[in-house]
Amino acid sequence: MSSQKTILIKEKTMKTINNTIYDFKAVSLQGKEIDFHEYQGKVLLIVNTASACGFTPQYEGLQNLFLKYKDQGLVILGFPCNQFGNQEPGNKEDILNTCQINFGVTFPMFEKIKVNGNDQHPLFAYLKNCLPGFLWTKGIKWNFTKFLIDRNGKPIKRFGSSTKPEQIEPYIHRLLS
Repeated sequence: MSSQKTILIKEKTMKTINNTIYDFKAVSLQGKEIDFHEYQGKVLLIVNTASACGFTPQYEGLQNLFLKYKDQGLVILGFPCNQFGNQEPGNKEDILNTCQINFGVTFPMFEKIKVNGNDQHPLFAYLKNCLPGFLWTKGIKWNFTKFLIDRNGKPIKRFGSSTKPEQIEPYIHRLLS
């Protein structure tokens, strides 16, 4: 019986490793389900965000990157999360207002999700499996962790919260070239 369980675990793990970002869906802040096939051929920067965090001013840098490179194929995807210090307590209207009014965000934002734990969004389980953090830890430690995805839907690099968006620009530029 235990060898059968091991085989199932191995098969599930192998399937997860072979996925691309295009195998996922998420719900936008406007309530529309987005199939990530929509982003095929684009370079993606996926970020877990929060409106009341010390790193929240990074929205401005993310928006600047988006405006500078969107015509070349960059899409930034923001995923609000309230798991770190309850720094995203608002509803989707509050989040949208903070992003648009305070920071002029025009890149896609999604409904609030969990990035760690048993009820984490499958996208973040996949990203963390592909790109473990410091010392190969799988968990996300704080808001504004960033994942860079190439045009083939493969996660390339993970950046911590303290990495400013402008520090990621050389990596984005290389993937867009």
